[in-house]
Amino acid sequence: MPAPPGSGKSTLCAGLVNRGWRLLSDELVLLSLDGRSITPLARPVSLKDQSIEVIRNFVPGAVISREAVDTAKGTVALMKAPADSVARAGETARPAWIIFPKYEEGAAARLAPRSKAETCLQIGKNAFNYSAHGARGFEALGNVVDASDCHDFTYGSLDEAVRVFSALEPPSGLTHTGFSH
Repeated sequence: MPAPPGSGKSTLCAGLVNRGWRLLSDELVLLSLDGRSITPLARPVSLKDQSIEVIRNFVPGAVISREAVDTAKGTVALMKAPADSVARAGETARPAWIIFPKYEEGAAARLAPRSKAETCLQIGKNAFNYSAHGARGFEALGNVVDASDCHDFTYGSLDEAVRVFSALEPPSGLTHTGFSH
């Protein structure tokens, strides 16, 4: 789920992993150089400002650290990674979807197809070591985008977001058994 800061990525991630989805990573993805597998990095989910209270209300039993106030990112806290995700840290996953989330207060959940070309360009701009890998990095990015369904996703409610994500169909050739859902 790549997107600019403030898009609601971590809040959405925290909501999903507390409704049956597997946490692979909150901040980054460790993609194999063939682009066919993701190595999990199941660490705490970073929550900022209003998202802290949103997740406390959405997941009453969530383990959330003390808040650090007045940081460069505002008030921040960490939500403990789910035990199942940590236990499965050695189990890779196959990419299936690339979804660019955007939280908009009061918005109905809407999933819209996104072009693979635009997806590839946007991910390439945000990858910190993409260019260091040269042609191999380009091929890996192309492989993951080719294997994935690409979407823009607008949401205003975590409950609606969970319903939309739960209804996702795997790209052709894959089954739900290989997913973190």
